[in-house]
Amino acid sequence: MAIPTPITFEDDKAGKQEKVYNFDHGKVLDLTPEAIAQVKTFMQGNAEKTQGKKFRVYVEGGGCSGMQYGFTFDDVKEGDHQIECDDITVLVNVSSETFLKGSVVDYVNDLNGAGFIVKNPQSKGECGCGISFTV
Repeated sequence: MAIPTPITFEDDKAGKQEKVYNFDHGKVLDLTPEAIAQVKTFMQGNAEKTQGKKFRVYVEGGGCSGMQYGFTFDDVKEGDHQIECDDITVLVNVSSETFLKGSVVDYVNDLNGAGFIVKNPQSKGECGCGISFTV
């Protein structure tokens, strides 16, 4: 069941912005409408490269804080969780699920740059880049 949950994304220059959306607590992760729109835009603009592929969100070792988020378009692999967000499918592998459970992926385009950011309730600290975190 989807429950409206306020999620606060902080921006050093613009202050706090509160976004309310329907986060399905049964999912491993969810995407904001802005993230969904950006994935669709990229897929439409790169149809040849993304044809038949799904949007993958993953975690790997590295980065300033020890772990880092990654985003790519990929084929479904054995053991992947397939999460429906609007009319796109998001893939999460089993090893990343532990680190992503309850996270929200957003897309921002502001004076600091453009890109995906992750609001992760399990993160104990993040690097200034927003891609790297510790648990």
